[in-house]
Amino acid sequence: MAENENIINEAMPAEEQPVEKKQRTPRPKPVPAEDFDWTSSHKKFDNYTADERKKLEDKYAGTMNQIADHEVIEGTVVAITEREVVVNIGFKSDGVIPVAEFRTNPNLKVGDKVEVYVENQEGPNGQLVLSHKKALLLKSWDRVNEAYEKGEIVNGYVKSRTKGGLIVEVFGLEAFLPGSQIDVKPIRDYDVFVDSVMEFKVVKINQEFKNVVVSHKALIEDELEAQKAEIISKLEKGQVLEGVVKNITSYGVFIDLGGVDGLIHITDLSWGRISHPEEVVKLDEKIKVVILDFDDNKKRIALGLKQLTPHPWDALDENLKVGDTVKGKVVVIADYGAFVEIAPGVEGLIHVSEMSWSQHLRSAQDFLKVGDEVEAKVLTLDREERKMSLGMRQLMPDPWANISERYPIGSKHTATVRNFTNFGIFVELEEGVDGLIHISDLSWSKKIKHPAEFTKVGETIDVVVLDVDQENRRLSLGHKQLEENPWDVFETVFTVGSMHQGTVISASDKGVVVSLPYGVEGFCPSRYMKKEDGTNAKVDDTLEFKILEFNKESKKIILALPRVEEEKEVAEKSAEEKAAEKAAKQAKRTVKQINDNIEHSTLGDLEVLAGLKENLEKQEKAQQGE
Repeated sequence: MAENENIINEAMPAEEQPVEKKQRTPRPKPVPAEDFDWTSSHKKFDNYTADERKKLEDKYAGTMNQIADHEVIEGTVVAITEREVVVNIGFKSDGVIPVAEFRTNPNLKVGDKVEVYVENQEGPNGQLVLSHKKALLLKSWDRVNEAYEKGEIVNGYVKSRTKGGLIVEVFGLEAFLPGSQIDVKPIRDYDVFVDSVMEFKVVKINQEFKNVVVSHKALIEDELEAQKAEIISKLEKGQVLEGVVKNITSYGVFIDLGGVDGLIHITDLSWGRISHPEEVVKLDEKIKVVILDFDDNKKRIALGLKQLTPHPWDALDENLKVGDTVKGKVVVIADYGAFVEIAPGVEGLIHVSEMSWSQHLRSAQDFLKVGDEVEAKVLTLDREERKMSLGMRQLMPDPWANISERYPIGSKHTATVRNFTNFGIFVELEEGVDGLIHISDLSWSKKIKHPAEFTKVGETIDVVVLDVDQENRRLSLGHKQLEENPWDVFETVFTVGSMHQGTVISASDKGVVVSLPYGVEGFCPSRYMKKEDGTNAKVDDTLEFKILEFNKESKKIILALPRVEEEKEVAEKSAEEKAAEKAAKQAKRTVKQINDNIEHSTLGDLEVLAGLKENLEKQEKAQQGE
């Protein structure tokens, strides 16, 4: 023990050596590290001479392989338990490897040669520590590249599921198996493949990121390619084959015909209307189909299912004819009408115009919805074209049959406003009975430029029947006729020359519109609209107006401001007097000229001039008499 302590002390620096408190010993001379004898402490137990020891070491070394840590060597499986695999590599002890590291080789047996990685020649328990997994990892990348280049089939262990596929362990490396590469048919449950060993082909390698993609489908496709070529060569239109439902989509069903896929479009599944193919077929179901068509390369194959059953129109009752009443269910709704299925695969169209006696433009959704059970009359029937039109209104009483009795001329009713036009209002008295109120029949007194000023769509309005045209299904209606014509009274109120207060409500270049009492409007021309202060009347001015003209037939009242109208009369009278005076002066001048010329005229001239003078005098007297 003292000897070991001396060795340690000699190797330690002087400042770290223990110091005795009572007596200090001289510091010994340091021994160089390369000259230190590390085995000196055990020499007293060695019973072998140097030669004997060398012979024993050589003999012992000849029974073992020369190995080094972190080296890959080949070993032999000598034992297999549930948890471990014992491997002999020719060393002084065997190595133990967890059986999980051999899951890519489920057929491992005693005597098989395996590659192992030497982690440690002597572990904590004095046993050789080996790893099969690490040995594979060191060589796996080269192996994977070699398998990819040669198209080699490799075994892989499916470790877990991941997004879009599975994680597979190949040669100790994790590779990705896409869901589309698991099988030739779509896989719905990836979990069934987890914890299983499968064969794969390496189909893609990313050298930069060390990513590997494998495929199991590629192995199946190679096998099916020969079968597919044989099947395609025998395909013919009209041929009936048996297949398995491989996939269902919203637009159709994919059928596996034994390595070749075909599509049954949703319209070829059933003679009747269906909303989704799942109503007819199920996944993995075996069904018989008929080949309808395929392209030149036979890569796209169109199949049919409904074609294997007779067309429903062929089984339609032979006694069914136009005019018969049928019952059915609404299967499709469009704006223009509804399709009604009266038998599986047999449909008729009820146009929106045949749903009601109403003449209004409406949508079929206002009357029916999908799933409704309806009763209708057959309007047209074409068995060759397989078309049928139906009507619902024909089963209802025609409201125009006795229209004159129910809506006689002069009768009063309440109607609903349905639509406007520039010339009037269309109203509905009842379902299928419409009428028109002309814009001129809306009001006695108010001038209406557009019906929208008078009422709104959807409101009710009282009307009186003015005329009935049963043949053309037309009613002429009036609203103002519900009251007496106020213009008969206005004629006595707004007499020519009378004065009335009015308010200017609008103006234009030609004049202003004036609101008079009793809701009557009049018009004041621009030449009569000057006020006393010299300015023209403007909107919102309230003034006294004089009635210049009243026309009951045209409902027109012409107005003028009084002062302007009087001034105009005076000006017109003054102008007439000036014209008469001017004419008289002209006559006098003419007579004087005649008198002056008498002296120089001949006898014949005198007679002519005398006659002319007489005429001029008559004209002058006539003008003076006026």
